[in-house]
Amino acid sequence: MAATETHLMLSVGLIERDVNGDTLWVWCYPSVGTELREVLLSKCCLTKDSLDLHPFVFGQFCRTWYYVTTVEVQEPSPLNKVTHFSIVVTAKDFNPEKYAALSRILCRMYVKHGSPVKMMEAYMTVLIKGICQSDENGSFLIKDYDARKAYLAGSIKDVVSQFGMETIILYTALMLKKRIVVHHPRIEAVLEFTRVLPALTWHRKDWSILHPYVHLTDVELEDLKTSPGYVAGFVDPEVSNRSDLFDVYVNLPDGVITVSQSAKEAMAMGKLHKDVGHLIVQSAEDPERTDSQVIKDVCVKTKEILANLVALAEKCEGSKLTLEALKQHHFPPATENFLFQLAAAEQLLRI
Repeated sequence: MAATETHLMLSVGLIERDVNGDTLWVWCYPSVGTELREVLLSKCCLTKDSLDLHPFVFGQFCRTWYYVTTVEVQEPSPLNKVTHFSIVVTAKDFNPEKYAALSRILCRMYVKHGSPVKMMEAYMTVLIKGICQSDENGSFLIKDYDARKAYLAGSIKDVVSQFGMETIILYTALMLKKRIVVHHPRIEAVLEFTRVLPALTWHRKDWSILHPYVHLTDVELEDLKTSPGYVAGFVDPEVSNRSDLFDVYVNLPDGVITVSQSAKEAMAMGKLHKDVGHLIVQSAEDPERTDSQVIKDVCVKTKEILANLVALAEKCEGSKLTLEALKQHHFPPATENFLFQLAAAEQLLRI
């Protein structure tokens, strides 16, 4: 397990802010491309004039996950010319808890020794053995951090308690691989909310759709637009005016979900949606059920819908569904529309 998992780690880097208020990318192993480096500098809170410290943020750019841990240097430390620094780990996998734990150890080493050498030694030990141990800085075992745990770390119950029956809009958008944009001025709130949403389509176990921390820059938006469907998080309120970026817009502070004009037809709701919505709310409001049990309940219902869709497709030529074949079953218009769109999303449609 550890041997394959260590190959998911790509790089470790160091950004410092000195006593003059200058922020520099000072060290990296191995190297990181210029474009990614610029994006990582923008994600690190040390580049802004007014220091609003974010201890840990994560996101995705060009299929690379990044994890940024930022600390303030406390006396005594050999880093007497540095006020703050960020450790940046890049990897192929989504696992915030794993990389936050590793970064905390690297941070403590850097504060103590004031040199990246010890950090690199620890990083290399993890890379080779999947473990790093140190009496004073804590120990880290890669096998303690299963990907499934990362997928289940957020709270689907919190999402449902905020949005109730409207959670079905998020479920439908995810099922149909639509573009969801989430806004909140606090990055921690955005990260916490967005990471949960892919769990609503647990049958796919696809967190590559998650872009939890996006800035409105050309380079990041170009990257975002390469995904046909996504969940993207923004702290800039200007994103609400960018209807070219979303089918569904979530205003998190106000608790409002809006479906864009262009997606209204595809997202039309009917009895099927109502049934699924009730199931989600009922399961989430049950105090006896855990978050993972709620996700399982939704997944069972989803698999039932998909099994019916596959059964319909199998009666058609090449096991691919057509609109004509769907019309023969005389479903209510909203259900027919949803099944047609879902067949397209699941590649069960004959083009």
